[in-house]
Amino acid sequence: MIGSRLVPVLILASVAAACSKPPSTPPPSVQNAPADSGAPEPAGSPGARTVTGPVRETMDAASYTYVRVSTDRGDVWAAGPQFAVKVGERVVVPLEMPMQNFHSQSLKRDFPVIYFVSTIRREGETAATGAGAALSPMASHGTSAAAAPETIAPMPAPAGGTTIADLWASRKALAGKPVTVHGKVVKFNGGILGKNWIHLQDGTGKTADSTNDITVTTGEDVVVKVGDTIAITGTVVLDKDFGAGYAYGTLIENGRLAGKS
Repeated sequence: MIGSRLVPVLILASVAAACSKPPSTPPPSVQNAPADSGAPEPAGSPGARTVTGPVRETMDAASYTYVRVSTDRGDVWAAGPQFAVKVGERVVVPLEMPMQNFHSQSLKRDFPVIYFVSTIRREGETAATGAGAALSPMASHGTSAAAAPETIAPMPAPAGGTTIADLWASRKALAGKPVTVHGKVVKFNGGILGKNWIHLQDGTGKTADSTNDITVTTGEDVVVKVGDTIAITGTVVLDKDFGAGYAYGTLIENGRLAGKS
């Protein structure tokens, strides 16, 4: 009888001990960044979530400005189109495109959570006049934005490869397969999302439907400049969506230089 009476007493004691424990806190490495509960929304959309606070740390790398913003929910790291900002200034950051465990080779620094955003504006500024409002870090990779004003003479397909127009025409059959293309570099963005971004045109395809241009991602060790003519080999990927409204119908990933002139 005594033993049976002790069981409920012990259970009640265990429950009381569990309830008395202080709530656990996130590890400092996460910096108490706001949780992302769903797909990110573009800054201009009515429901886009933002945080506001003073800049505690800032640095520039490639075409980006990185800021650490102190908010009432903890510190938040964000990167947006490069702009002039000082420590102490209050800024508004849309919570777009979160990246977990992001490593920046250009900064040689790891970020447990960082938001790649279309614009960072100072508190009190409208979206139209905010810092970098006319720019978008991923929109600069869109094929329609990469069209070169110059006319490029049509180039034959590289040995064992394909023209850019034929790549678009055969995109479904080529999905997941390695291809080689060559052309003139019409846009280059380095060190974004841990990759370099190259736009190639070879004079084939149509500007009207953007089949004249292909986007290639490479490691940050592959550095080229606008005007270079290069051959590159990579894997064809279809319908790649990076979130925040930035998507590609056709993309070549993990590109490796196969020639340069």
